[in-house]
Amino acid sequence: MSAFGAVILGCAGTALSNAELSLYSGMRPFGFILFNRNLQDADQIRALCDSLRAAASHNAPIFIDQEGGRVQRLRPPLARDWPAPLEDATAPDAERRFYLRARLIADELRGLGIDGNCIPTLDIARADTHAVLRNRCYGTDGDTVIRHGRAVVQGCLDGGVLPVMKHMPGHGLGTLDSHLDLPRVTTDRAILDRQDFAVFKAFADLPLAMTAHLVFEDIDPRPATLSPVMNRVMRDQIGFDGLLMTDDISMQALTGSVAERGVAARSAGCDVVLHCNGDLAEMQALCDAVGAMDAPAQARAERALQARATPKPVDIAALRAEADAFAALDPHTDPA
Repeated sequence: MSAFGAVILGCAGTALSNAELSLYSGMRPFGFILFNRNLQDADQIRALCDSLRAAASHNAPIFIDQEGGRVQRLRPPLARDWPAPLEDATAPDAERRFYLRARLIADELRGLGIDGNCIPTLDIARADTHAVLRNRCYGTDGDTVIRHGRAVVQGCLDGGVLPVMKHMPGHGLGTLDSHLDLPRVTTDRAILDRQDFAVFKAFADLPLAMTAHLVFEDIDPRPATLSPVMNRVMRDQIGFDGLLMTDDISMQALTGSVAERGVAARSAGCDVVLHCNGDLAEMQALCDAVGAMDAPAQARAERALQARATPKPVDIAALRAEADAFAALDPHTDPA
């Protein structure tokens, strides 16, 4: 069987165009990612997922960002609304709340044909962490983030959904929005090793991870996604040997064309390039530039897919009732 294309791609709308079908069939992407523009109703989402997998000619993982709070692509009536993760971080029974969140989201996603979620968010929230990220974090210290992150991972895996930890090796010190600008971190390497990097080291066994678009000035002047030095930190120091994907390669933190960024990310050591905005010309140029996975990336991709399991049997109604009971205690939560 031929290698997967070294890309995870979006699409423009609620159904695939002939041009998209042609591109995906020729490229055989490792996976796909969905956004609000792709989500209309349950039947349409399931049909779109079927079309994507058929075009790629394999049971491609289909990812989404369904974190809770501001970042949840699916909303009622398709999915339950959740508070921002940081709001639950100091609550009684916080670990249980994080598990329920991930397990119930996994059930909703699997019912729609989606089997990958870009969580846990393992960045440590600081007072000056940019607002685009801060309340998406799981705590303000490493030990808390690890506990809550582990609960989320278990909820995903129990629900048959692949977790993607992000943003490796840590985005919590970023004070700019990497969608628009390139954050630069001046913190000493020793502090990074003890705090931000240590959190990700505790999750080195996970099957997939997403990089961070920010510069660690004490280590390398290039953004981590495009830095061979930072990729070695992720592989050798953190010890991650799973499939490493970029954050969205079209974000404005990075310079150069999308194709140039993709080549740089692959050269730096990323296994697969994530492209989210659905722009056909950009996707075509990116696919032409990065091509298929090499043998090590293909092996990691296959191991990641093996981690995608059948959901464990559970009384979903009972879990929903438990989540409702927590929500009734919290005025910020409006259960769907």
